[in-house]
Amino acid sequence: MVNGPSVPSASSADGTPPPAPESALARHITTEIGTTLALPRGGERLWILFLLLVITAGAAAYIMQLIYGLSVTGMRDYVSWGVYMTNFVFFIGVSHAGTLISAILRVTNAEWRRPITRMAEGITVFALLVGAPMVIVDMGRPDRLQHVILYGRLNSPILWDVLSVTTYITGSFLYLYVASIPDFAILARQGSTGNTFSVLRLRIYNFFSLGYRGTPQQKHHLERALGTMAVVIIPVAVSVHTVVSWVFGMTLRPGWHSTIFGPYFVIGAIFSGTAGIVLAMAVFRRVYGLEKYLTNRHFRYLGTLLLVFNILYIYFTLSEYLTTWYGGESVDMRLVDMLMGASHFGPLFWGTIVFGLFVPAILLVLPIKKTIAPIVIAAILVNIGMWVKRYLIIIPTMLTPFIDPKAAGATPSYIPTFVEWMITAAAFAFFLLLFTMFAKFLPIISIWETVEGVETLGAERTGVSPELQKLAGKEIQ
Repeated sequence: MVNGPSVPSASSADGTPPPAPESALARHITTEIGTTLALPRGGERLWILFLLLVITAGAAAYIMQLIYGLSVTGMRDYVSWGVYMTNFVFFIGVSHAGTLISAILRVTNAEWRRPITRMAEGITVFALLVGAPMVIVDMGRPDRLQHVILYGRLNSPILWDVLSVTTYITGSFLYLYVASIPDFAILARQGSTGNTFSVLRLRIYNFFSLGYRGTPQQKHHLERALGTMAVVIIPVAVSVHTVVSWVFGMTLRPGWHSTIFGPYFVIGAIFSGTAGIVLAMAVFRRVYGLEKYLTNRHFRYLGTLLLVFNILYIYFTLSEYLTTWYGGESVDMRLVDMLMGASHFGPLFWGTIVFGLFVPAILLVLPIKKTIAPIVIAAILVNIGMWVKRYLIIIPTMLTPFIDPKAAGATPSYIPTFVEWMITAAAFAFFLLLFTMFAKFLPIISIWETVEGVETLGAERTGVSPELQKLAGKEIQ
């Protein structure tokens, strides 16, 4: 066994005091959560292999698109944005999970957030890494991407989008990393098993820990940095999805040119982001047996938040379509008829309203406290419904120009091709692969935040199992 860095009994050469000895609670939590870092076995290997196969198929489909152009997609003159832009808006929306759970709840001192912050921050980063490139996939000439920067105009919402998303990705990376520094230090002290991979991982942990030793001064600086970054990242996140909405809202197209699109998109983003973190919690809880750390209480609290944003989204949806319908403009009525009438969009629209909004709301108000199943089912329906809702925002509007195509003898249509579906599947597979590998590199539950929460606040306020309170060595009321 190759041990980690030795702990000096006195101050080190640079005067830094040695780290405080780990408590029984810290050792217990580190051991339990650290089991998730074991190398993939059995079912985990098959899962990773499956994801790699889907990604490979998607990469082959994209290469075909690069060779033959967008003619291999269903996009034509009328519809220049399809499922690729749907994926872009969806993933940017899901990325708000980290903003809600980690940043807003940190600012409001909601201490029950502690065991789930790492997952929320991971969702933010990985959703952005997958969602942002979907704009490039949608381009017919991705080799001209640099022209957006070299010749971009400040009066273009597209350039605003590039700048805001880039800023958001950078800030989210930093936020995730800074919040992970204490865990890097904890893992670096655990030593390695002697094999090459373990030694390499130990060196990586040492490098990224930046010499963190958990001294009172370092903890103060860490908390101050995280508090500042949380305050900054919230308006950045809100501005990102507002700018995404402006790409639509500042275009003179029926169904898009609306002043309500900014808050409508932001609420929808937090709505789908909350559902995303619920699903992530359910999966990791089941796969790694983390019931003591991801308790029913966490699911109930998130279920309450999900219900609040569900109701808000229903309100915004009603306001948007009621205003469009009541105005009675001919082009708007053609769009409303396409969405709510006998076209093939009708079942999608009403299915989204019923199964993506009202059914989840009913599930979330059920007085069931001993099971998380209704909350998880609601989260699944919400995420499916929100992807379809983004599809319905984009495609029907592009099929409804101001001049009726029938007057020119045209019948515009859009049906996604196999190439588009394969690239979409690869995008989701890549997101899941990033999350899977992340859980094998860094504890999916923040060790230091959980330990600190139980020791200083108690298991009850932290939301974890009362069993962990006994290991803290004291009862905190």
